[in-house]
Amino acid sequence: MADKPHQNLAIIGHVDHGKSTLVGRLLYETGNVPEHVIEQHKEEAESQGKGGFEFAYVMDNLAEERERGVTIDIAHQEFDTDEYYFTIVDTPGHRDFVKNMITGASQADNAVLVVAADDGVQPQTQEHVFLARTLGINELVVAVNKMDLVDYEQNRYDETVEEVKGLLGQVNFDTDDASFIPVSAFEGDNIAEESENTDWYDEETVLEALNSLPEPQPPTDAPLRLPIQDVYTISGIGTVPVGRVETGILATGDNVSFQPSDVGGEVKTVEMHHEEVPQAEPGDNVGFNVRGIGKDDIRRGDVCGPADDPPSVAETFQAQIVVMQHPSVITSGYTPVFHAHTTQVACTIESIDSKIDPASGDVDEENPDFIQSGDAAVVTVRPQKPLSIEPSSEIPELGSFAIRDMGQTIAAGKVLSVDEA
Repeated sequence: MADKPHQNLAIIGHVDHGKSTLVGRLLYETGNVPEHVIEQHKEEAESQGKGGFEFAYVMDNLAEERERGVTIDIAHQEFDTDEYYFTIVDTPGHRDFVKNMITGASQADNAVLVVAADDGVQPQTQEHVFLARTLGINELVVAVNKMDLVDYEQNRYDETVEEVKGLLGQVNFDTDDASFIPVSAFEGDNIAEESENTDWYDEETVLEALNSLPEPQPPTDAPLRLPIQDVYTISGIGTVPVGRVETGILATGDNVSFQPSDVGGEVKTVEMHHEEVPQAEPGDNVGFNVRGIGKDDIRRGDVCGPADDPPSVAETFQAQIVVMQHPSVITSGYTPVFHAHTTQVACTIESIDSKIDPASGDVDEENPDFIQSGDAAVVTVRPQKPLSIEPSSEIPELGSFAIRDMGQTIAAGKVLSVDEA
């Protein structure tokens, strides 16, 4: 498998539009889920009166999720096609889980947007497209799902495609970079093989579209940045921070610094999939041990980087944000929670510097009194406690964030510049 390039693929879209079923179907069609497992899931689904959920069950293997019928955590599943070795970042569609979606989508190179033909674009479809765009996903494969429920009618497909194109246009997504495919994840239409039910469609299947995605170029020449997801104590080894290498290379013998905790040391070992490796590259999920670092010295949300080029810690930073939804208006002094890479920090919007035309990027108004839903703006932000974050132009992987308040994502943005502490 390792001789193929690797891609992280996010599956995004509104709740109940068939994301889990599509993923289960992809795993099945690429031979990554044995037939007997599907049979087993089928029996279980039928016994719970949910016949037809067997493919979704492949993904939602948490018992609680089965009972509720929603995807909560980000499940990592792997499958390989002729061209790529894919890790699916299954992103939850459910509102409360948008947070996971943010840390999930920021780990993806490309995305499959699932839109049900019988339901069209829904609020979450919008929100996910928005986030995908802000978080730097470049290519979308749009699966117009549940074609079986609309009798495979071409006009319903065309209407859905137009709706999605309109949505992509709003966030400056180049619709030429998106492929649209009529599918039924449930029946298997146009997933791996062309379907006779859509004789009016003669373009790629989902697997062909995935094979033709551009190969991501790993940012190995950027300095090392590795946001910490968890810190474990493992007997015989000691303290083991765990996270995903976003940029650069982590190698044994490196001198590293953790920010904002401001501690450092020499990397003794690097482990991946329970095996010791000499080094790790962007996209690798690793556990590693650093000489002299104890469990209480570092925490989730810290970023590991080279000791001689440590991650920046912001006193304030300037960012461009897009407000998705807010019940009233946002003014300076507002302090919601910012979610960036693996951290969550309350931050105060100190000033609204300018309002921007979301389509052209031109300044509409200098120093407006407030911004509201639908507005794009440049703001100056002051974190309430130390936050490691980078300008999006230098290290895009650590330059995006989402803003949450009142249990929902109200805005997303990217960092323009950092005024270091």
